[in-house]
Amino acid sequence: MGPTMLALALAVLAWVLVVGDLVRRHRPAWHWYAVGYVVTASRVVLTWRKVVMLNDLAISRRPPRGLLGDLMVKGEPLRPVAPRISFPRATRMGLTVTVQLHAGQTPATYMKAADAFVHAWKVHAVRVTSPERGLVLLTAMASDPLERPGLATAPTELLSALIGALETGGAWVMNLRVVPHWLIVGATRSGKSTLLARLITQLAPQPVALVGIDCKGGMELGLFAGRLSALAACRREAVAVLSALVIDMQDRMSVCRTAGVRSIWELPDKLRPVPVVVIVDEIAELYLSDGTRESKAEAEQCSTLLLRLAQLGAALGVHLVVAGQRVGSDLGPGVTALRAQLGGRICHRVNDPGTAEMALGDLNKDAVAVAQAITAEERGVAVCTGPDGGWSRARSHLTPTEEAVSSARKHAAITPELPALGRALAALEGEGK
Repeated sequence: MGPTMLALALAVLAWVLVVGDLVRRHRPAWHWYAVGYVVTASRVVLTWRKVVMLNDLAISRRPPRGLLGDLMVKGEPLRPVAPRISFPRATRMGLTVTVQLHAGQTPATYMKAADAFVHAWKVHAVRVTSPERGLVLLTAMASDPLERPGLATAPTELLSALIGALETGGAWVMNLRVVPHWLIVGATRSGKSTLLARLITQLAPQPVALVGIDCKGGMELGLFAGRLSALAACRREAVAVLSALVIDMQDRMSVCRTAGVRSIWELPDKLRPVPVVVIVDEIAELYLSDGTRESKAEAEQCSTLLLRLAQLGAALGVHLVVAGQRVGSDLGPGVTALRAQLGGRICHRVNDPGTAEMALGDLNKDAVAVAQAITAEERGVAVCTGPDGGWSRARSHLTPTEEAVSSARKHAAITPELPALGRALAALEGEGK
């Protein structure tokens, strides 16, 4: 090859590398289908037998002869047999592999080997699910889909809020009609407050009453006071608001009983009371006590009232969204009872494993490990549960405080009035004077 041809070949190679890098950065899906999938699928096929053998996922079948009881005296050596897999199927920025389990194997053994697959295939993560008995589905993601999740879309429904994007690329939606109560945990600067701002922004245009309980003096939820039907800024006010909500809930029971229905959603539109969403920021402030009799009484009242709302509120249009940095049994037995009623769970980065265990441990142990792996740089990333009982990593859309406050002011005119709550807070102010 002459100097001219060599220079031309090098120029073409440099051009291909430059174009490939541009495509990888600006059109990652194109680059994945053209190059990444081929390379990763080859790794899956070539390393499968070695990986399963090193992680005890292969079984050894006895030779047809040469055995005396359980003692092998003659014959061929035992040969491990790897589980059969399908050819890797490409997905957007990933691939899936279906594994046919050997008799006696369970998906749990593959979950333990997930990290081994990650390193062998050089991918970002591998999720293990079981779509049906005897099969395991390995879903490999080439890169973190939540690094730049994009803006997901979802149809607008009453009591439904588009929070962000799921790891799968779908929309992350909190639908209170499907999952009526939610628990949100996360350390400082993990994205918890941003998620609450996003939730309020999504619910503000809807014909629902928003009630805020923020015992940090209303510093967080007070920004949206114009759209809140009531705001409790201390525990004493929280007791009054929660008591009024329980009384209102009993009135709703009477209406349903008179009409012969089991839910307010079965009532005619003219008789149906407005749905109420109670947002509690920092649940620990309601449960902690300084040891005085009055403080203990208030904490017990809050615990009892929240539990009643959670147990009875779903059919009566009263929904709870409870958030906190630290949620554990050390706050009192009432927290564990309340958690059992909060079917929806969202866990951001936390400072202690106990909080992640409290939020997700009773639903899925693997979700706890994934939640604990969230780093401080991944603000807004969380592990959330779905209506089907599964879980997924997700990231909330960034909603600046100014945008959330502007939305609350814009829709302040449609804020429903809850007379019982207004009277309770007014009576409390009268007592203070």
